Amino acid sequence: MSFMTEVSSLTGRLLVATPALADPNFDRAVVLLLDHDEEGSLGVVLNRPTPVDVADILEGWGDLAGAPGVVFQGGPVSLDSALGVAVIPGEEGASPGSRLRPARGEPIGWRRVHGAIGLVDLDTPPELLAPALGSLRIFAGYAGWGPGQLEDELVEGAWYVVESEPGDVSSPDPERLWRAVLRRQRSELAMVATYPDDPSLN
Repeated sequence: MSFMTEVSSLTGRLLVATPALADPNFDRAVVLLLDHDEEGSLGVVLNRPTPVDVADILEGWGDLAGAPGVVFQGGPVSLDSALGVAVIPGEEGASPGSRLRPARGEPIGWRRVHGAIGLVDLDTPPELLAPALGSLRIFAGYAGWGPGQLEDELVEGAWYVVESEPGDVSSPDPERLWRAVLRRQRSELAMVATYPDDPSLN
């Protein structure tokens, strides 16, 4: 297997912080990888809600954001920038020939990342995308790794790599997402979900 093929296969998967990961930015983090190749990696942390309502910073998008309708801190990089991630359920919501979808079958303003998960162009008028959206999350900032940096962290045991599910993007209970993702694994990882928040108290 070539390096490129091996690296590309992680796009769309989840990085779940292991209990050993010491970086406070990623304590119990669940990161959705949006891009991963030989030039580096980019993702968003799915379980860091902020107190800021989407409607307060992005006009028109607040009604489309899933509960809780707040901005999430996507990572420590570029906290002043907003990134939209949305799930488009199947091909429902658009009739054949609908002007909302270009010929390739994707809604205007949405670019597929993996399966039903894609990136939203927040400059697109929200009403154009609204009929197609299944769920939307807005992130301030993102998590980024340079070439080979994430691979090094994986070798060091900082992350578990698991398959994502469309519902992970819009989990209504993001604070419990770390345990929920681990618990659904059909391996010894399911046991890690019971790891105490403070091992010294165990």
